[in-house]
Amino acid sequence: MLPTAAFAKNGLMELAFREATQAALREEVPVGAVVVDSDSGEILAADGNRTEELGDPTAHAEMLVLRKAASQYGGHRLINCDLYVTLEPCPMCAAAISLFRIRRLYFGLADSKGGGVESGPRIFNQSTCHHVPEIYGGIGEVRAKELLQDFFRARRSNRFFQN
Repeated sequence: MLPTAAFAKNGLMELAFREATQAALREEVPVGAVVVDSDSGEILAADGNRTEELGDPTAHAEMLVLRKAASQYGGHRLINCDLYVTLEPCPMCAAAISLFRIRRLYFGLADSKGGGVESGPRIFNQSTCHHVPEIYGGIGEVRAKELLQDFFRARRSNRFFQN
Protein backbone atom coordinates (compact mmCIF):
# COMPACT_ATOMS: atom_id res chain seq x y z
CA MET A 1 0.00 0.00 0.00
CA LEU A 2 1.29 3.46 -0.83
CA PRO A 3 1.94 5.93 1.98
CA THR A 4 -0.56 8.78 2.15
CA ALA A 5 1.44 11.30 4.17
CA ALA A 6 2.88 14.26 2.30
CA PHE A 7 6.48 13.73 1.24
CA ALA A 8 9.06 16.43 0.64
CA LYS A 9 10.22 16.58 -2.97
CA ASN A 10 13.33 14.61 -1.98
CA GLY A 11 11.16 11.95 -0.39
CA LEU A 12 9.08 11.62 -3.52
CA MET A 13 12.14 11.31 -5.73
CA GLU A 14 13.51 8.79 -3.22
CA LEU A 15 10.34 6.74 -3.71
CA ALA A 16 10.83 6.97 -7.50
CA PHE A 17 14.39 5.68 -7.04
CA ARG A 18 13.11 2.77 -4.94
CA GLU A 19 10.72 1.89 -7.76
CA ALA A 20 13.60 2.13 -10.27
CA THR A 21 15.69 -0.22 -8.14
CA GLN A 22 12.80 -2.69 -7.96
CA ALA A 23 12.48 -2.49 -11.75
CA ALA A 24 16.17 -3.37 -12.11
CA LEU A 25 15.67 -6.39 -9.86
CA ARG A 26 12.93 -7.51 -12.28
CA GLU A 27 15.49 -7.06 -15.11
CA GLU A 28 13.66 -4.00 -16.39
CA VAL A 29 15.43 -0.76 -17.34
CA PRO A 30 15.62 0.97 -13.94
CA VAL A 31 13.21 3.87 -14.23
CA GLY A 32 10.74 4.69 -11.48
CA ALA A 33 7.89 7.18 -11.27
CA VAL A 34 5.49 8.61 -8.70
CA VAL A 35 2.32 10.69 -9.07
CA VAL A 36 1.22 12.79 -6.10
CA ASP A 37 -1.84 14.97 -5.55
CA SER A 38 -0.19 18.32 -4.88
CA ASP A 39 -3.13 19.59 -2.81
CA SER A 40 -3.41 16.71 -0.35
CA GLY A 41 0.08 15.24 -0.65
CA GLU A 42 -1.46 11.82 -1.27
CA ILE A 43 0.63 9.49 -3.37
CA LEU A 44 -1.71 8.21 -6.06
CA ALA A 45 0.66 5.81 -7.80
CA ALA A 46 4.25 4.60 -7.76
CA ASP A 47 5.81 2.05 -10.08
CA GLY A 48 8.79 1.17 -12.23
CA ASN A 49 9.17 0.02 -15.80
CA ARG A 50 7.36 -3.23 -16.62
CA THR A 51 7.82 -3.56 -20.39
CA GLU A 52 9.46 -6.98 -20.19
CA GLU A 53 7.17 -8.35 -17.49
CA LEU A 54 4.00 -7.28 -19.29
CA GLY A 55 5.30 -7.74 -22.83
CA ASP A 56 4.10 -4.20 -23.48
CA PRO A 57 6.43 -1.59 -24.99
CA THR A 58 4.22 1.17 -23.55
CA ALA A 59 4.57 -0.08 -19.96
CA HIS A 60 7.01 2.68 -19.05
CA ALA A 61 6.98 3.74 -15.41
CA GLU A 62 5.36 7.08 -16.32
CA MET A 63 2.54 5.48 -18.32
CA LEU A 64 1.80 3.00 -15.55
CA VAL A 65 1.59 5.63 -12.81
CA LEU A 66 -0.41 8.07 -14.94
CA ARG A 67 -3.02 5.38 -15.65
CA LYS A 68 -3.15 4.27 -12.00
CA ALA A 69 -3.37 7.85 -10.76
CA ALA A 70 -6.20 8.63 -13.16
CA SER A 71 -8.20 5.69 -11.81
CA GLN A 72 -7.51 6.84 -8.22
CA TYR A 73 -8.20 10.50 -9.00
CA GLY A 74 -11.48 9.79 -10.74
CA GLY A 75 -10.65 11.18 -14.16
CA HIS A 76 -8.04 11.54 -16.83
CA ARG A 77 -7.18 15.14 -16.03
CA LEU A 78 -4.56 15.21 -13.28
CA ILE A 79 -4.45 19.00 -13.09
CA ASN A 80 -3.43 19.17 -9.43
CA CYS A 81 -0.90 16.36 -9.66
CA ASP A 82 2.86 16.24 -9.94
CA LEU A 83 4.99 13.54 -11.55
CA TYR A 84 8.42 12.48 -10.28
CA VAL A 85 10.50 10.25 -12.55
CA THR A 86 14.14 9.19 -12.41
CA LEU A 87 14.83 9.65 -16.15
CA GLU A 88 13.69 12.31 -18.61
CA PRO A 89 10.44 11.04 -20.17
CA CYS A 90 10.52 9.75 -23.73
CA PRO A 91 8.34 11.39 -26.42
CA MET A 92 5.45 8.95 -25.79
CA CYS A 93 5.46 9.66 -22.07
CA ALA A 94 5.88 13.41 -22.58
CA ALA A 95 2.81 13.43 -24.81
CA ALA A 96 0.87 11.46 -22.18
CA ILE A 97 1.99 13.90 -19.47
CA SER A 98 0.53 16.71 -21.55
CA LEU A 99 -2.73 14.84 -22.18
CA PHE A 100 -3.12 14.01 -18.49
CA ARG A 101 -2.50 17.70 -17.68
CA ILE A 102 0.21 17.05 -15.08
CA ARG A 103 0.92 20.23 -13.12
CA ARG A 104 4.65 19.75 -12.50
CA LEU A 105 7.22 17.31 -13.86
CA TYR A 106 10.31 16.55 -11.78
CA PHE A 107 12.92 14.28 -13.33
CA GLY A 108 16.42 13.04 -12.60
CA LEU A 109 18.71 12.39 -15.53
CA ALA A 110 18.31 13.99 -18.96
CA ASP A 111 18.17 11.37 -21.72
CA SER A 112 20.02 12.67 -24.78
CA LYS A 113 19.24 9.48 -26.73
CA GLY A 114 15.59 8.84 -25.93
CA GLY A 115 14.24 11.87 -24.11
CA GLY A 116 11.33 13.94 -25.28
CA VAL A 117 11.32 16.90 -22.87
CA GLU A 118 14.71 18.63 -22.98
CA SER A 119 16.15 16.29 -25.61
CA GLY A 120 14.96 14.89 -28.92
CA PRO A 121 11.64 16.22 -30.19
CA ARG A 122 10.96 18.38 -27.11
CA ILE A 123 7.26 17.60 -27.08
CA PHE A 124 6.30 20.51 -24.83
CA ASN A 125 7.82 23.00 -27.31
CA GLN A 126 5.62 21.82 -30.19
CA SER A 127 2.72 23.99 -31.33
CA THR A 128 0.48 20.91 -31.19
CA CYS A 129 1.09 20.48 -27.44
CA HIS A 130 -2.01 21.63 -25.55
CA HIS A 131 -0.62 21.60 -22.02
CA VAL A 132 2.89 22.23 -20.72
CA PRO A 133 3.73 21.34 -17.13
CA GLU A 134 6.27 23.20 -15.04
CA ILE A 135 9.50 21.25 -15.57
CA TYR A 136 12.32 20.67 -13.09
CA GLY A 137 15.17 18.46 -14.27
CA GLY A 138 18.42 17.27 -12.75
CA ILE A 139 17.01 16.05 -9.44
CA GLY A 140 19.25 13.18 -8.38
CA GLU A 141 20.82 12.99 -11.82
CA VAL A 142 24.11 11.49 -10.62
CA ARG A 143 22.27 8.72 -8.80
CA ALA A 144 20.03 8.08 -11.82
CA LYS A 145 23.03 7.93 -14.14
CA GLU A 146 24.86 5.47 -11.87
CA LEU A 147 21.78 3.26 -11.56
CA LEU A 148 21.37 3.07 -15.33
CA GLN A 149 25.10 2.58 -15.99
CA ASP A 150 25.32 -0.21 -13.40
CA PHE A 151 22.26 -1.92 -14.89
CA PHE A 152 23.56 -1.87 -18.46
CA ARG A 153 27.10 -2.79 -17.39
CA ALA A 154 25.72 -5.87 -15.62
CA ARG A 155 23.63 -6.81 -18.66
CA ARG A 156 26.65 -6.54 -20.98
CA SER A 157 28.74 -8.57 -18.53
CA ASN A 158 26.08 -11.30 -18.30
CA ARG A 159 25.84 -11.52 -22.09
CA PHE A 160 29.61 -11.84 -22.33
CA PHE A 161 29.68 -14.77 -19.90
CA GLN A 162 26.65 -16.50 -21.46
CA ASN A 163 28.33 -16.85 -24.87
